[in-house]
Amino acid sequence: MSKVNELFLNNGKPVNCITLENRAGMKVSLCDLGASLLSVWVPDIKGKLLDVVLGYADINDYLESNHAFFGATIGRNANRIEDARFQLGDECIQLDANEGMTSLHSGPNGYHTRIWEIKTVTDNSVTFRLDSPDGDQGFPGHLIMEAMYELGEDNKLRLTYRGLSDKETIFNPTNHTYFNLNGQGSGDILKHILKLNCKAYTPIVDYRSIPKGDCSSVTNTPFDFTSEKMISENIKSDFKQVRLAKGYDHNFCISKEKEHTDFALLMGDNSGIKLSVATNLPGVQLYSGNFLENIPGKMKSVYQKYSGVCLETQYFPNAINTPTFDSPILRAHETKEYVTVYSFSV
Repeated sequence: MSKVNELFLNNGKPVNCITLENRAGMKVSLCDLGASLLSVWVPDIKGKLLDVVLGYADINDYLESNHAFFGATIGRNANRIEDARFQLGDECIQLDANEGMTSLHSGPNGYHTRIWEIKTVTDNSVTFRLDSPDGDQGFPGHLIMEAMYELGEDNKLRLTYRGLSDKETIFNPTNHTYFNLNGQGSGDILKHILKLNCKAYTPIVDYRSIPKGDCSSVTNTPFDFTSEKMISENIKSDFKQVRLAKGYDHNFCISKEKEHTDFALLMGDNSGIKLSVATNLPGVQLYSGNFLENIPGKMKSVYQKYSGVCLETQYFPNAINTPTFDSPILRAHETKEYVTVYSFSV
């Protein structure tokens, strides 16, 4: 079942919020502003519905105040590009920097600030479409992008990104949802249990959080989540990589047995809710909400450090400038499709 509600922003522009609901009672709220994921309501171990993603009470805040990128579709390029530039063929492409000299999530005019076209709505899915012209954000190529959300009766939320460009360009989108499986506004996620099928991660050089270009083993480091452990276990470690990011804000290299194998398991310590994540992308940015501070959220919540955790599936940070990483390039007239599946259970 799906339902569409029209709202108006402070600037007078209309936006549409769509709610998908399955027969099990799981509900997902979406918006054409940023092709964003606003809420995910799932039953806990006692059958009580909890909204397990962070967000704002006022839709205007997703446009005016969303420096944390709550629920946002990020594009064209997720994560960081060093010095906000890269070489593509014989051309040096310069982007707008928005984190010092770095381009973070494609700069100040990211796709999360756009109102997307609602291409289709069905009983269990919504497809958003964005027309991004040649030179948008500094990237070459006229890109047509789609973001499709599908809610299954098995409490799986499937997110599919498709891209087609008339020129060679970067296509590296992600979703920036913050999860708190005890329910948004319930406190921090430090006692959540996390397991990652990731035997390596990409160390960062300094406070800019840009990788060195190599993959390092997680063995005997705070980054070893190959067995279940609480997020809190090493988050305040004196390990240099943890200190640089003030917690976890690192890319992990997904170990794949097959294309869509589950690579992550996150469990709420109070709710009993479990989240499994699968993808066909090579990496995941684990971000533990280290820089959240006094952010007013839904239902009069105030989000602080560690109020939510992100599992952002994507190509590795600065991959376009790092030959040793998988390339995020989309060839001209070639369609690429990336899929991430979020499976909820108790």
